[in-house]
Amino acid sequence: MANETVPANPYETAKRQIDIVADLLGLDPGTRAILKHPKRELTVNFPVRMDDGGYRVYTGYRVQYNMARGPTKGGIRYHPNVSLDEVRALAAWMTWKCAVVNLPYGGAKGGIICDPKHMSRGELERMTRRYASEISSFIGPEIDIPAPDVYTDSQTMAWIMDTYSMQKGYSVPGVVTGKPIALGGSEGRGEATGRGCAYVIREAAETAGVRVKDGAVAIQGFGNAGSVAANILHDEQGARIVAVSDSRGGIWKTEGMNPHAIEEHKQKTGSVVGFPGSTPMSNEELLEAKVDILIPAALENQITRTNAGKIQAKLVAEAANGPTLPEADQVLFEKKVTVLPDVLANAGGVTVSYFEWAQDIQGYFWDLEDVNRRLEHTMTRSYAEVHAAAQKHGVHNRTAAYVVAIQRVAEAMRIRGIYP
Repeated sequence: MANETVPANPYETAKRQIDIVADLLGLDPGTRAILKHPKRELTVNFPVRMDDGGYRVYTGYRVQYNMARGPTKGGIRYHPNVSLDEVRALAAWMTWKCAVVNLPYGGAKGGIICDPKHMSRGELERMTRRYASEISSFIGPEIDIPAPDVYTDSQTMAWIMDTYSMQKGYSVPGVVTGKPIALGGSEGRGEATGRGCAYVIREAAETAGVRVKDGAVAIQGFGNAGSVAANILHDEQGARIVAVSDSRGGIWKTEGMNPHAIEEHKQKTGSVVGFPGSTPMSNEELLEAKVDILIPAALENQITRTNAGKIQAKLVAEAANGPTLPEADQVLFEKKVTVLPDVLANAGGVTVSYFEWAQDIQGYFWDLEDVNRRLEHTMTRSYAEVHAAAQKHGVHNRTAAYVVAIQRVAEAMRIRGIYP
């Protein structure tokens, strides 16, 4: 898809978003200034021994954006394009995401400039452990709790947890979330993002004028979040999954498709393309298809000023981060399309990460039903709060979510005061 001009600096975008809400809420200049600056940021340059016996120096970052509401929380990504400003912006967005669902966390983010696709497992482990050592005084269950992000996973978290624990001299499972179950991970964490998204869709459907039961659903990106959301909407809410796509293309069937069967087909063939009984369609066509509910669950910057006017869905739920450009938000708002923004719609992941941390701290673990019940309560309440803010201020849900979040962070800062 040909994208429109995207702001070159994500941190500048994050600061502009703060200004919009600060104007709406009438925040004082001092509070506004604090909200636009990270509390702490660390840059580390460290050598890693490669498989050929040589050494390479990698650069990594960890940014803790705001700690007014508690320890910071946020993922670590491995990617060639990681930059300090990107990490700053992501840490800011994690601050608002945690506050939207009322978790006792601030936001953080980390990253290493690397190309994990061209590194062996041994090289990745040595790089991860060295990075963990470099930031070990900066993280901890009471300070900052990392999690997986782009090109990191539960194994990455296991290496960080082990490295941190070896330095402490005892096991500290609460230092990271997204761990394997065997090391203190939580039941339900793997499907939490998609499940949380499905809960929010259910809550928003009535006000959006959409029936989920028998409603037509299109999902761009049939990965973890997209496939889980499809399964829950199909199995528990009776929706028709009429279109899905992945990086190779999309498929359509008006009568609906069984998402479990699509998953089996993708496991066998590597793609949803060619699913029996379906008609091929492009990712662009999927976004503009005549459906009730659209779930962008793939890449950022998919809904732009160019195609926003062609969106036919009545409800758009952002399972991906940043799929809608700011200028498209206003177009959709004027078209009376209900958008469930990423900081709300995909916050199920960080919510169950919080549950994992709470279980680690207590040394007491919950069963899957308990995790899902608590997740449902959190997402249901959070949607109601965002919807109420949207109605009160006459704004779309993205701005409303930021209003809820920034109010909570600003209030915590006001009550705590400035020390000394």
